[in-house]
Parts: sequence; structure tokens; C-alpha cells
Amino acid sequence: MQKSTVEQIRQRFDQDVERFSSLESGNTAQVDSVLSLELIAEAAAATNPNATAVLDVGCGAGNYTLKLLQRLPHLDVTLFDLSQPMLERARERVSQVTSGSIQTIQGDIRETDIGEAAYDIILAAAVLHHLREEDEWRAVFAKFYTALRPGGTLWIYDLIQQTMPELEAGMKQRYAVYLVAFKGEAYRDMVFGWQEQEDTPRPLMFQLDMLRAVGFRETDILHKNTAFAAFGARR
Repeated sequence: MQKSTVEQIRQRFDQDVERFSSLESGNTAQVDSVLSLELIAEAAAATNPNATAVLDVGCGAGNYTLKLLQRLPHLDVTLFDLSQPMLERARERVSQVTSGSIQTIQGDIRETDIGEAAYDIILAAAVLHHLREEDEWRAVFAKFYTALRPGGTLWIYDLIQQTMPELEAGMKQRYAVYLVAFKGEAYRDMVFGWQEQEDTPRPLMFQLDMLRAVGFRETDILHKNTAFAAFGARR
């Protein structure tokens, strides 16, 4: 199947802001999204307690930054997303709780310069599964490494694959059961349709290996459940 273009993905997310705008429910199409919000905010604050700047890549409506600001309330925030309506909602919500500056960047992370040694923390939630070829993954992870200050950390929550096909089939079935229990078979089919059309997730181990290959000195796993994982790396 021909995957969606960047423009097609942008158009869909432009129309889907409300679904990404709740700290209480998180993204209900994702397993343990609320728990992962908590785990990533806790990990980022613990590993970079003196952080002054955060970059939120694929920020959506700003949930991950908002959760981090509950622990580190004075951060300068850079919000990055493909969708301008998402950025507007995120900026509106974040501006109510931070005393730091707020910058927004609309663009594709593959094509946008995010600077060198500019951030203490980078968040990337439910965005990297849109990357395609292995070279894109390597280039984006290298870009994150360069943009972090020494000792800075990257935190990811995302859809993943299993390395072994037999396990992938089993995890997909478990995820299907979760979706049906939450909102029925039509919802399951809609979510799986999005994934088939738009996503190219990679295994967790592939991503951890790639992070180390581009220079990150430590990696760690916070949580994994069926087709989703939360994990991080320190420069």
C-alpha cells in the first residue's frame, strides 16, 4: 500500500485537535498513554532537574509538555508539530502554566533545523512512527543528539513493532482486543486503517540500538505494553 504523504497526514491532524487535548484521558487509541505521560514527565524531571529548555516534537495539543511543566514549571518551551491548529491549541494551553518563553515551529522534523546544544530535554510522543526508511530514523535521532546539551535527555512514547513476526501478530491481536473493548469493532478498524495508511513503526530494540549508534551514551525503557513503549536516552 502507498503510504500517506506528509500533507495528507497534516490534513488529518488539523481536523483532530480535540482528541489530543486531555491530560486525564490521554490519547485513547494508544495503550497506557496516561501512564506514559506520567512516567516520561517523572523521568525527564529526575534526570534533568536543572533543565531550562524543552523541545516537544510532534507536540499535538501539548499534553507531554503540560505534564512536564507540573514538575519543572519555569521551562522555556519550543513546540514543534506538522499541524498549525495543534500548535495553536498547545500554545494556548502551555501559556497558562509556564513562566518561561514559548516558541512554536510548524514543519517536518526530517527537514527542519532544530539547532545545536539548544535543549536539556526533548520529548517525542507518537510521532516517530511516521518516519519511513532507516536512513530517516538515523538522521532524526542524530538531529536530536545534536540539539541536546551534554547530559540532556530524549524521551519517546510511540507505537512499535515486535522484531519476531509471530510476536507481532500476537501483540496486534491484543491491541485489537483493547480497541474493541474501548469503543467497538468500527473503532478498531478505523485505528488499524490509520496505521496501515500512515505508519511505519520500528521495533523497540531497533530504536535503542540506533540511539546508541548516533552517540547517546545511555538508554533506558520506562514501560512497554503490547504495541506501545515509553523509553529514553541520555546524551
